[in-house]
Amino acid sequence: MSWELWKTHSLTRRTRLTEDPASPHPAKDNVQRDGADGRDRWRFVPIVGWIRSYQRSWLRGDLIAGLAVAALIVPKNLGYAGIAGIPLQNGLYAAAAGAILYPIFGTSRQISTGPSSGLAAVAASAVAVAGITGTDDIASFVALMTLASGALFLVLAVLRMGWIAQFLSRAVVTGFLFGAAIDVVIGELPKLTGTEASGSNSLRELGSWFRTLDDTQWATVVVGAAALVVAFGLRFIAPAIPGALVLVVGGLLASRLFDLAARGVALVGDIPRGLPTFEVPDTQVLGDHAGTVAVAAVALVLIGFSQTAGDSRTFAARHRYRIDINQESVAQGMANVGAGLVQGMPVSTSLSASSLNDHTGARTGLASISSGVIVLLTLLFLAPLFSDLPKPVLAALIIEAVVMGMMDVPEMRRLLRVQPFDFWIAVAAIAGTLLLGVLAGVMVGIALSLIWLISVATRPPMPVLGRDPETRYFRELDENPGDEQFPGLVVLRLDGGLFFATSDALEDRVREVALSTPEIRGIVLDFVAVDFIDSQGSAKMHEILALTEQAGVTLRLARVKPAVRDVLRRDGLLERLGHEGSYLSVAQAVEAHVSSSGGDELGRAAPDVDQR
Repeated sequence: MSWELWKTHSLTRRTRLTEDPASPHPAKDNVQRDGADGRDRWRFVPIVGWIRSYQRSWLRGDLIAGLAVAALIVPKNLGYAGIAGIPLQNGLYAAAAGAILYPIFGTSRQISTGPSSGLAAVAASAVAVAGITGTDDIASFVALMTLASGALFLVLAVLRMGWIAQFLSRAVVTGFLFGAAIDVVIGELPKLTGTEASGSNSLRELGSWFRTLDDTQWATVVVGAAALVVAFGLRFIAPAIPGALVLVVGGLLASRLFDLAARGVALVGDIPRGLPTFEVPDTQVLGDHAGTVAVAAVALVLIGFSQTAGDSRTFAARHRYRIDINQESVAQGMANVGAGLVQGMPVSTSLSASSLNDHTGARTGLASISSGVIVLLTLLFLAPLFSDLPKPVLAALIIEAVVMGMMDVPEMRRLLRVQPFDFWIAVAAIAGTLLLGVLAGVMVGIALSLIWLISVATRPPMPVLGRDPETRYFRELDENPGDEQFPGLVVLRLDGGLFFATSDALEDRVREVALSTPEIRGIVLDFVAVDFIDSQGSAKMHEILALTEQAGVTLRLARVKPAVRDVLRRDGLLERLGHEGSYLSVAQAVEAHVSSSGGDELGRAAPDVDQR
């Protein structure tokens, strides 16, 4: 292919891949981005791009989606604020900030950003670890934590470390969220019975709650039980109805019609009318609890970003446009910084709200901005109405949200069926969360992910290969014990990179084969799966060559990729191997062995060769 033809092909391919149905001239837009210096001066503010191409026909869908999502998130965010232990209106402050700021900087057009039950649980755990009491102090601490997580998001964006979203394995996240949901449910039980409970972990708190059941307020139990029936009943019988909104409206009506406060049912208390104001949290708290804030910020980023990356990719694939993970980090950072400055709480992607946003016709970020504006109008005109909301109703709302949103039973079953090891990793994350607390549970999850990653990286599979008599392809001998082998020859394939963490494992495997296979005269290393090698891996290849030479075994390489070949050439290994030491295919390497052994037929099999 000529250079000019290649350039034309590349430009066409880039234009096709970046085509966005929300742009009236997608090809033209992308060609303009690729022109000149290839940099769009508005690339850090994606809202400019979709505003330029906005079509009036999209307005109705965006506004309807914004209203529908607002009806969902207003009551839910009251619950999330309750989980975090901050004033309920602060949850709405964060919801408005996230909904308005994300679409300005984000690249996904259907994502709805706001507080979530998982992030609220992390915030509550950090508050408990820091030992902070008092509503105002808790609100300031949570806001500071939110600011710290926002700053960390921005640092990751500057360093282009969006890949960190992949660090926590899905099994760990599933287990952590499951355990955090149990922790939250246990914490809400006293509100359903009108009692108190305390404990250093979830299990002790549960035991404390059982011991207080003699003091149960039965009016509170009736209200709480009715609220749970409504919340879960609507979820299963009529999932299209916004159960949280029905629950809040029903709770407010019941509170006034039956004068629940006079019957001993606790209410959430005063919720002031008005818009949030910008305020920098008290930085003295950071000095007193820097470690807790830092750990919480890392946990919030890992959990929040893992959700954001997956959800934004899903919507981008569905609507055929591209997202920029590093720009998503910018968007999440700005949303959390904004939420922190209005005394809010951590925000991230809400899958339920985003799905509703998409389902009701959202085409651009205007839908999210509309949701944020409606939340602000709610704060301005309707906030005092929520003051009469019974606490057991709020507890039921919280329990329904975490059970249905965080306890992923189908995924746990899938893990057990597909890969039991991942299932037990998830169980360990659940146990860590319940025994050590939510914040410590995140650290347990990170440790489990790291241990799993190290275990996999340092022990790559190295199967012995045989040849399929029919197709004449080389494949794993363990799975196909009837495949052909060749006298005095073992073919090994390294399934992974060759670097400091795997080089010793390769040497051990070659030594095992060279010293334990009877009458072995040659080893072929198939490097088709080796796409990376470092200096230590190259040095180890010299040691392996010396090992095979001492054992009287000829070492041959096959299917070495260009990047790996360049490293081996610069380190002098290819020169030591000679011109017959590296081959384009396994078949060529095997043929070289057969020829050097005096054989005259490559297809002759040798059943007495060791098959390990």
